[in-house]
Amino acid sequence: MVGEYERTKDTVQVLTESAATHIGNIASIITAAVRGVARETGEWMTDVFEMREAAARARDDDPERRQ
Repeated sequence: MVGEYERTKDTVQVLTESAATHIGNIASIITAAVRGVARETGEWMTDVFEMREAAARARDDDPERRQ
């Protein structure tokens, strides 16, 4: 027969393992979200830089501005 202390120890062990698993899963979700936000932000900034460079080239190619 399992004693009270061993039952308590087993319960605490199972709860600790479960908490570690869930916290790990939550951390993975957060990590993926942060990675996705960073990727989208980087791509957005790349678009901004490309548009700014294209506008500068168009301005430089404008014949009215050359005179």
